[in-house]
Amino acid sequence: MFRHSLFIAACLCATQASAESVVPLKGQTSQQTQIDINDCHSIASTSTTSTPPAGGRLKGAAVGAAAGATAAEVRGRQHDEFYEAVDDDRKQDYRQNRAKETAAAGAVVGGARQRQDRREQRRTDASASSSAYTGCLQGRGYQVTP
Repeated sequence: MFRHSLFIAACLCATQASAESVVPLKGQTSQQTQIDINDCHSIASTSTTSTPPAGGRLKGAAVGAAAGATAAEVRGRQHDEFYEAVDDDRKQDYRQNRAKETAAAGAVVGGARQRQDRREQRRTDASASSSAYTGCLQGRGYQVTP
């Protein structure tokens, strides 16, 4: 009977994110094992929900635009004798064009960082969920092995 329960517990765990075996240590029935696995899975999945980072492209674009405008101003000031002779509208156009170019680059970088942050968050959530699931089952009297 124990082998049969172990087989059922192992099959039930196959539905989890990773293949684990669950061994009842306190004589739990296969029905109780299934109930505990489902309860612990529910607890683990609700305890690790997080909000993924958002706005990476927008933040990157804003930083890029500010950096581009500042760099254009600095670059213009390096040649004061020519820069002072240029019309203010042309200076403004130059700064805006540089800001647009660097804003586009900043949006790309910001999007890449946001995707990287989301991947890391998913890994962290998966690890936390797995730990919560394992801890829940161990607390209910099961041995959980990967």
